[in-house]
Amino acid sequence: MPEPHAFERSMPEGRSGVPSWLIPPEGGFTAEDLDRLPQLPAHTELIDGTLVFVSPQASFHTVVMDVLVNGLRRSAPETLRVRREMTVTLAKRQRPEPDILLLRAEAVTTPAQTNFQPEDVVLAVEVVSPDSEERDRERKPQLYAKAGIRHFWRVENVDGRPMVCVYELDPATGQYGLVGIHHDRLKLTVPFDIDIDLTEIDRL
Repeated sequence: MPEPHAFERSMPEGRSGVPSWLIPPEGGFTAEDLDRLPQLPAHTELIDGTLVFVSPQASFHTVVMDVLVNGLRRSAPETLRVRREMTVTLAKRQRPEPDILLLRAEAVTTPAQTNFQPEDVVLAVEVVSPDSEERDRERKPQLYAKAGIRHFWRVENVDGRPMVCVYELDPATGQYGLVGIHHDRLKLTVPFDIDIDLTEIDRL
């Protein structure tokens, strides 16, 4: 188990049985704390200095990620890599975990790597879940745009089929602008030529 953080050693058992290490210090947790805190559940995110725990995902969420990851890997150039459910350190107290990342190949350095930097991210993808709708639709895109991530996709469940909303960063405003909504087929020319059959979800 990692050496306890300073605030962990100094705090008593939390109220209502909450472990003391889970109680945020003054100002909130920092990005580095995700690699130091013991017993964190898998896929814990840090948003605005607060730990965010992931609920069990529905089948739609998992399968649509498979469709998109496989499609991106088939078409991505050698200079890019695709990763799923890994964190990006956007700021001191911001370390979200996009469902899918498209990265510069040189950003992938070791098998033990746990997170990436925003300048290495070409595309961030969020598949909206019922328990994280506000984060996926509002807060996380705000953070990605502020960090300068050029491309963002938001995936919604529409009667069991994916609807992919494609956004691109407007350099003049620093905000995302909607450039397209795709239902049966995701066909794009940026950030490279992409052609993904979204109806593949019915066969998985």
